[in-house]
Amino acid sequence: MFIDDILKYRSLSMVGMEKNTGKTEVFNYIIRQLEQRGKRAAVTSIGIDGENVDLVTHTYKPEIFLPEGTIFLTSEKHYKEKLLTSEILDISQRKTILGRLITAWVQMPGKVILSGPSTVVWLKETIQQMSMYGPDITMVDGALSRKSLGSPAITDCMILTTGAALSSHLPELISKTKQTCRLIALEPYQTQHQEELLNLENGMYAIDNDGVIHDLEIPSSLLLQGYKNRLFQYGLTIYAAGIVTDKLLDLLRMQKEIQDTVLIVKDFSRIYATRDAVSAFLKKGGRINVLLKTKLIAVCINPTSPSGYAMDSDQLKAELEMALQLPVYDIKKQSNE
Repeated sequence: MFIDDILKYRSLSMVGMEKNTGKTEVFNYIIRQLEQRGKRAAVTSIGIDGENVDLVTHTYKPEIFLPEGTIFLTSEKHYKEKLLTSEILDISQRKTILGRLITAWVQMPGKVILSGPSTVVWLKETIQQMSMYGPDITMVDGALSRKSLGSPAITDCMILTTGAALSSHLPELISKTKQTCRLIALEPYQTQHQEELLNLENGMYAIDNDGVIHDLEIPSSLLLQGYKNRLFQYGLTIYAAGIVTDKLLDLLRMQKEIQDTVLIVKDFSRIYATRDAVSAFLKKGGRINVLLKTKLIAVCINPTSPSGYAMDSDQLKAELEMALQLPVYDIKKQSNE
């Protein structure tokens, strides 16, 4: 049923709530299941993924294993380091910090590190280009990172991974996961200028009643001090091209016109505000919309943390399903049964 749901869509992103919540393991599981069904995937990543040792926690991290026939896109650096045999299909003209992006298909299966497009628009173009090679689905290894300019919400659907690495306290784990799911469900902002807005990587902008975009000359939502008088000079619809924290939401919430105020962000992953700040802003009458919205189709869990702490898988699954009203899977347990 899990794979059947995935195959209803053309593209899928995998996003982890925290390091070591099992994202790469789920990614590999889906690829294996697709192969067993005679389906072919195209895969890439936002940023870098697939290292066998996590660069942050220095713990073991499952590598991405690709079967024969898989289409993959990665940087020149990681293409040279691949442990599989492949044929190059395309080399991009643009470069990331790790070199040009290489599209290839797997001739003999093996392991690879994925490092893909660095921006939303580039990722969107890449998914469209990879679809020309005829995969049944395109999979993107996503990220929730302040440093990432790419967006996991660019795909048709998404799977979120969570677990004991996020919190060893069950109520807190459920609360944090539920908050992320609420952000994923934010409604899209309807505009004919979506591409123009997506290309803006930094700063703050206003959209007036005629739909015209104005640069507020505020470098970041993190640097509002000294720029507050510019915020509403073109109206109450504000676009934050970067991330959003409590500071911006608290400032907007204090305005008299809060019930007519609309804050637009690229996608849910840009919101780094606390649950309390988001709730207070929305309860006061403010609105948050996204440019990119995906459909969350399932949550996968890893009940074991890197330190070895283990939660009860069945309890975690049952309580998350009740809280989220979504299918929840423990892929590792399911694979062993």
